[in-house]
Amino acid sequence: MKVVLNGRELQLPEGASGYDLLEKANLREPHQAVTLKINGKQADFADKIHENDDIETFDFSTPLGKETFWHTSAHIMAQAILRLCPNALATIGPPIENGFYYDFANLSLSEEDLPKIEQEMKAIVKENFKPQKHLFSDKASALARFADNPYKCELIENLPEDAPITAYEQGEFFDLCRGPHIANIGKVKAIKIMKVSGAYWRANKDNEMLTRIYGITFPDKKDLQEYLHQLEEAKKRDHRVIGQKLNLFFFSEHAAGMPFFEPAGMYIRNQLLSYWRELHKEADYQEISTPFMLDQNLWVTSGHWANYRQNMYTSQIDERQFAIKPMNCPGCMLYYKTKHHSYRELPMRVAELGIVHRHEASGAVSGLFRVRCFTQDDAHIFMKPEDIKQEILNVLYLVDKLYSPFGLSYHLELSTRPEKNTIGSDEDWEMTTNALQAALDASGKSYKVNPGDGAFYGPKIDIHIKDAIGRTWQCGTIQLDMSLPNRFELTYLDKDGIEKRPIMIHRALFGSIERFLGILIEHYAGKFPLWMNPNPIRIIPVADRHLEYAKTLQEKITKQMSLPCQIDDTHESVGKKIRTAQLDQVNYMITVGDQEVENKTITVRTRDNIVHGEQKLDSFIDQIKKEFDEKK
Repeated sequence: MKVVLNGRELQLPEGASGYDLLEKANLREPHQAVTLKINGKQADFADKIHENDDIETFDFSTPLGKETFWHTSAHIMAQAILRLCPNALATIGPPIENGFYYDFANLSLSEEDLPKIEQEMKAIVKENFKPQKHLFSDKASALARFADNPYKCELIENLPEDAPITAYEQGEFFDLCRGPHIANIGKVKAIKIMKVSGAYWRANKDNEMLTRIYGITFPDKKDLQEYLHQLEEAKKRDHRVIGQKLNLFFFSEHAAGMPFFEPAGMYIRNQLLSYWRELHKEADYQEISTPFMLDQNLWVTSGHWANYRQNMYTSQIDERQFAIKPMNCPGCMLYYKTKHHSYRELPMRVAELGIVHRHEASGAVSGLFRVRCFTQDDAHIFMKPEDIKQEILNVLYLVDKLYSPFGLSYHLELSTRPEKNTIGSDEDWEMTTNALQAALDASGKSYKVNPGDGAFYGPKIDIHIKDAIGRTWQCGTIQLDMSLPNRFELTYLDKDGIEKRPIMIHRALFGSIERFLGILIEHYAGKFPLWMNPNPIRIIPVADRHLEYAKTLQEKITKQMSLPCQIDDTHESVGKKIRTAQLDQVNYMITVGDQEVENKTITVRTRDNIVHGEQKLDSFIDQIKKEFDEKK
């Protein structure tokens, strides 16, 4: 029979399964064909293949491949733990962003137990089981099978009546699970149990505390070594530690999850915002500011009340319900509606650096990476249908310019309509998705497609940046939306004299200023480039008699460059002052002593401890002015 595999025709015998497909297509390597989709739906390798089926395989490098690989690995870990501790009760064990975990009741472990679990997992992998799917006929049979595990029974009881109930078996291990799994567990070539912690059953503090074990696996030992090395590098670059050392920001219990910026952190933040404003002015954006709090009716109109209510802070004022904005979009809709618009005004590009608040779970809050209060660099572009392609291309061009000074490479991902809880018609979703894809194709940039990962109101292009140690971060997003203009009844008068509905782009390029700053701190390991460093230049007089000359230099530098320039007038030795400046990540240290005073010169040293020797101040200023202007 004929099938299509990854876009190419392939012949398979009648009655073939996914396992036969692997053999025929020679996809035997551990990282290859981790999972597959048959006609767009994820399937098991034991599933039968039929004539003209459209089949797509996913390797470990893909999000779906990693998710399936780590899902199966969670089962391997659970099987190992139950072999070592037969009285433990398995509860749930999902894949996560990096690896997986499994929660157990009736289990007590310490860090010393983790190597034993690893060894048992390796022994199970050598047995090379093929996970086998089991379908229960009804809830009663599933409950009977898991009668000795109240946690599994609770999960079964809470399933919808018409939901299929499945379990997977590998050797003696049998677990309630929706699947699918990898073809065989022998694909797991590298294992590391990361840590053990406590976790409440179903994340409810009123429930029992369980034991949670975290792990990660790879199809190649080299991948594990690289991951562990990356973790070590990440520890050295932890933005929370560097932020404290450099006095950039802090947190307080009086505003949990909401950062306080100190003067040095505020300087960096303002440099980022000034650069953002400069680029947006060049790109013909107009900037607005909208209120922090808006009434419930507005959020009902926008759809946020129905789709995002659980993440919003609310308050009652004058017997009206209000919400602090979690997004800037509705305020911009009101701005557009203040006037009648003509087709001649479109495309209209409106930007806002708006502070938003979102009620993130306390366990999810993490430094600047996940906060409850942050600034989004939003923009909304109102346009005619024929403007879509060019405006998306304009935004992609702006992305290039915005990220270029930071040494951050990036890739693009197109996210399509989620399966549930979306707004807008099928026709709108199809048109907007096709428009984004056409613009991406025209840009010449490579991109990946993430089915079902769009926003609830429209498809989007996500911008993923790569930092100095190879980690990727999703920052900016470009979203095409016909729904909000409909909901707010936005119009423009077209050249034919008929009122029409504009199409709108939502986009944020930094995403969250706070999160982007956290990424930069770790990307640079606190060694900021000159143009954004709050401590770029420090003058170090050798003795008090050189202090007056140091003040003259400071005045000239700040007058010509508008750069912060400090003088270290402490009574420490020159060596100690230089060491302090290096720990403070000062770009340039200017040492002045008797010789420099006499020659009207300076001696320059950089933070990498290279002495650039004696030079004239004007020459130094020309050099750093060029470095500052070019944002090197």
